[in-house]
Amino acid sequence: MKQYIHSIGVALPNRIVSNADLALHMDTTDEWIQTRTGIAQRYMVEEESHTSLATRASECAFATTSIPPHTITHIIGATCSPDTYSPSLAVSVAHNLGMTNICAFDMNAMCSGYLYGLEIARGLLCANQSSTILLLASELMSRRINMNDRTTAVLFGDASTATILSTQHEGALAELEDVICCADGTLSNCLTLGGACGKPKAVGDSITDDFFIQMNGREVFKNAVRIMPTICEQILSTNGYTIDDIDLLIAHQANFRIIEAVGERLGITQDKVFINVHNYGNTSSATIPLALYEAKEQGILQPGMKVLLVAFGGGFTWGSALLQC
Repeated sequence: MKQYIHSIGVALPNRIVSNADLALHMDTTDEWIQTRTGIAQRYMVEEESHTSLATRASECAFATTSIPPHTITHIIGATCSPDTYSPSLAVSVAHNLGMTNICAFDMNAMCSGYLYGLEIARGLLCANQSSTILLLASELMSRRINMNDRTTAVLFGDASTATILSTQHEGALAELEDVICCADGTLSNCLTLGGACGKPKAVGDSITDDFFIQMNGREVFKNAVRIMPTICEQILSTNGYTIDDIDLLIAHQANFRIIEAVGERLGITQDKVFINVHNYGNTSSATIPLALYEAKEQGILQPGMKVLLVAFGGGFTWGSALLQC
């Protein structure tokens, strides 16, 4: 049973925060940030809720496909930063879109969330070929960063994406050929996001540092550049391809140096590696669909292309996917 991506919608906050803006409030410079990460700016919400942003992304996705909203059977929210744990982001967006009596739930695989969401969508579509799925990969990372910690505060931004999938071939953007997802908690303390039920809390308790993203950048970098090429080689080998068959590589947009290193280790030329981290920063689960959307809008993503996706995130989680446009 084949599965297809029909459209991707994107919504961004109105506020752009440059490196110079951050330098007004913390000990950093534009040169320091760009040299280490490649990031020049990011989008950050002001008052808008996550649900509102994700609803706008969903409306954008429906605007570019013939699939009507009333045919959606499932909404999957891939996010680590919902407005509330309950109702979930998926349920809240369903309410905003006027959808009832559908399956809606959130899942969290941090920066690998989009690929995990694609894998879940594949299973649902195989179980019932009449299903139509709205996959939200959406984050408000600015709400979970410590602005006093320049090692993490300069990295993250906010963005919402929505992807529509079904088993219908007509009008599809790409066939989802394969997905592989993995996890290993051995080094889970290298990238954490707290604020849940790990510690007892009482009314009036103050927020502690573990509420915010905490990261051992050196370990994350080392493992990302080791693991992402390996999972790419695995999915290529499993499907009988080599890197020479790939027309476009879209890696999780966390850091220019990581993306560059992954491309080099895979032996793919830089002109086949799509990068937009400079404009958005790390939007966690949203980076890959945001890059896919932008590659299509820029005319880079063309019919006939074979696209390799790869991500690495907290947990550690990681994954790879193959698309045939």
